[in-house]
Amino acid sequence: MPDTSFPGFTLEHVDVDEVTLRVRHGGSGSPVVLLHGHPRTHTTWHAVAPLLAAEHTVVCPDLRGYGRSTLPPDRPDHSQSSKRAMAGDVVALMAHLGHERFAVVGHDRGSAVAYRTALDHPGAVTRLVVMDGLPLVEHLERTDARFAQAWWHWWFLGQTEKPAERVISADPDGWYATPPPEQLGPENHADVWAALRDPAVVHGMCEDYRAGLGVDRAHDEADRAAGRRIACQTMLLESARDDLDIHGDPAAIWAPWLEQPLTHRVVDSGHHQAEEAPEEVARALLGYLR
Repeated sequence: MPDTSFPGFTLEHVDVDEVTLRVRHGGSGSPVVLLHGHPRTHTTWHAVAPLLAAEHTVVCPDLRGYGRSTLPPDRPDHSQSSKRAMAGDVVALMAHLGHERFAVVGHDRGSAVAYRTALDHPGAVTRLVVMDGLPLVEHLERTDARFAQAWWHWWFLGQTEKPAERVISADPDGWYATPPPEQLGPENHADVWAALRDPAVVHGMCEDYRAGLGVDRAHDEADRAAGRRIACQTMLLESARDDLDIHGDPAAIWAPWLEQPLTHRVVDSGHHQAEEAPEEVARALLGYLR
């Protein structure tokens, strides 16, 4: 059906094996999939996607467990929320839409799905863009008091002894904070808050972080030990007013994971680049993807 918040885009729910993904897609040209981070949904791309659509077929899904995409039953190792599983969703979704090869752009948690897609499916990914993200194992191996204090939500959302869902869903308005609708975009604001007030989505987001502390780290470690690296060209978009450099130079941390030199650009924004600097992000992506 036609979409009013993404002009010219189509909104669908697509079954891909064990989950159903909510997805918006539109435009024409070489395909690119945009993957959101926590605690957003795909509507975070509402100001970027139409700018890309003049040159690209743009696909924006909710990650499994987020927004209005579904999540399979929990597994003891949380692998139902692994980035490997999410990467498989991306490949299956793009194949369903008729795209065997495509570029992948991921922000925040979506960046982990994006690089996992490139590692697990090198024949499918033409170019990779990571926005404010590093390999998960690189964060975890560098964890110290400073990182734990600044990024404490990783440990809160990821622990299981006293599940974070009970705290968050008791008062989501007290837990989460977003810019107002006029700044975030009315449709995006409404969509994000519908998700944040849904206990099933809160659980899905926590499971994402639980997988990140365990099974995702194991997958990264196995790739590194086997000498597997990302084969396609890769660009890092780093927010000027965020702290991705908490471990040092993020480009230097990425270098051993890549077969080709990294393109590194800094975007004049805070963490949520697509919402705070959509035109700059779109220009960077259009220039790179050409």
